[in-house]
Order: sequence, then C-alpha cells, then structure tokens
Amino acid sequence: MEYFTELGYIGLFVASFLAATILPLSSEVVLSTLLLNGLSPVTLVTIATIGNVLGSLTNYALGYWASLSVIKKWLKMSEDQFVRAEQRFTKYGLFSLCFAWVPIIGDPLTVVAGVLRIRLLWFLILVTAGKLTRYIVISYLVTANA
Repeated sequence: MEYFTELGYIGLFVASFLAATILPLSSEVVLSTLLLNGLSPVTLVTIATIGNVLGSLTNYALGYWASLSVIKKWLKMSEDQFVRAEQRFTKYGLFSLCFAWVPIIGDPLTVVAGVLRIRLLWFLILVTAGKLTRYIVISYLVTANA
C-alpha cells in the first residue's frame, strides 16, 4: 500500500501541474480516484493545489518573459482568444485570477497576468485561493458521496 500511496501522490502532483498548463488533462479524476482509495484528503488537496499553482506559475512566467507571437504559438491561441482573455482580465481585474482553475479560460488568464506584469505576490495569493477552494469542494463531494 505504501508504494501505491507514494505513486499516487507523485501522479497527482504531475497531473495537477500539467492540468494547469496547456495540456488537456484533468487532475480532478486523479484526485477523486485517490480519495476513493482512502488516501488522506488533506494531503491530496495540498499536493494537488501545489502542483496546480506551480503549473499556473509556469503560464505566468511564459507570459512575463516570452513574446506574444511565441505565447500564441505555444498556447495555440488565436489573436481573438488572447484579446478576449485580456479583456476578461481587464474587466474583472485581479480577482479574475481566483477563477484560474476554470477550464478554457483559466490558462489564458494566467498567461495574461504575466504579460500584464501583475505582481507575483497577488498572483500567487489569488490563484492559490481559487485552486485550493476548488480542490476542497471536490474532495468534500467525493468523500461525502463515497
């Protein structure tokens, strides 16, 4: 069981990290599976949150340091998609980063935060708050219905 536990934690971290980048992965499935197998909800939520925030931080760094043409190419974003993400960010401000976990819009928001040079401390606080809340809710729903 210890081997399964260690692999589960590592797998969740990797899945959570990659799910926050441009790859179409779902860390929620991995989290739910591990919860249903009796692993610690607190540990799982912590690992998933750290991995997912680090993935978003990767997007932020990409936006901060890369040129717009490189960003659009790597993220496979059209000009229109990038403009819409920038408009959402401008319209809703910093607190839109609490929704960095939302599929389709979350990844571009974190990239735009880097492009706009949002203060890293605010980025980390808001992205972490949103992602942590999501994983807590998922963990609760999975364990309450198990």
